[in-house]
Amino acid sequence: MSVEGSTKAVVTALGANLGIAVTKFVAYLLTSSSSMLAESIHSVADSSNQALLLIGGKRAARSATPEHPFGYGRERYIYAFIVSIVLFSAGGLFALYEGWHKISDPHPITSWHWVPIAVLLVAIVLESMALRTAVKESNAVRGSAGWVQFIRRSKSPELPVILLEDTGALAGLLFALAGVGLTLATGDGIWDGLGTAAIGVLLVVIAFVLATEVKSLLIGESAGPEQISAIERAIVAGDDVPSVIHMRTLHLGPDELLVAAKIAIDVADDAYQVAAAINGAEDRIRQAVPIARLIYLEPDILRRP
Repeated sequence: MSVEGSTKAVVTALGANLGIAVTKFVAYLLTSSSSMLAESIHSVADSSNQALLLIGGKRAARSATPEHPFGYGRERYIYAFIVSIVLFSAGGLFALYEGWHKISDPHPITSWHWVPIAVLLVAIVLESMALRTAVKESNAVRGSAGWVQFIRRSKSPELPVILLEDTGALAGLLFALAGVGLTLATGDGIWDGLGTAAIGVLLVVIAFVLATEVKSLLIGESAGPEQISAIERAIVAGDDVPSVIHMRTLHLGPDELLVAAKIAIDVADDAYQVAAAINGAEDRIRQAVPIARLIYLEPDILRRP
């Protein structure tokens, strides 16, 4: 996963959301539309999330220490998990509350009728541009995987998070546009409340999906099937290692993989030959899968039938 591509998508989304948040809040002050208030909070939450992703990426780049000998790569997962919590609490729950409040006490938009429509249309354009950047950067790394597969299997959290956030933001804007438009057309403020509630449900669902996927990364995921096959082929590519008895892999971060394997050696090999076999296998693994930074190979006697 390209760190530069992830950072570009995050920075693009952050810039768009900061500008959109201010514009939406001004529109809310002029019209008292609950959809505009919910969307303002949504954009503030998204902006906070993108700032958190940038902080997580910076902190994850720190070098290993005696206290943390495997480094800080998982900080990116921790901050991505915090993002899902922020999106759920600050975005989704607030929008649900505001929607319920507006449905309980509906009132029409009586002034500055054109403002929310204009703001939402401009926001849709800006969010579409941010989503386009996220899609472009994701296409560069997802290969032949479908979008659902990419989000579920990606070891780097930033692009899946931005993809879901930007998609949710665009859908939320459409809900808000529908709610505000129907309120202006009918004079019934309940449509504004329903649009707000729809935004809340959408954000809660996205937050749940994000939390589930990032939790799996925090617990610890193995390398992908292609990388596992490449490592196994690399180990036995030389004449010094006949076979792999068993192997385990673990992502310490998106760009750092731990490989632990028990490899077979011939009973006739001496200590020098065993050491040379291990060193040769490690070199081949690193060439085949460059993110395999930590490699532990344990030799065992090959038991011939």
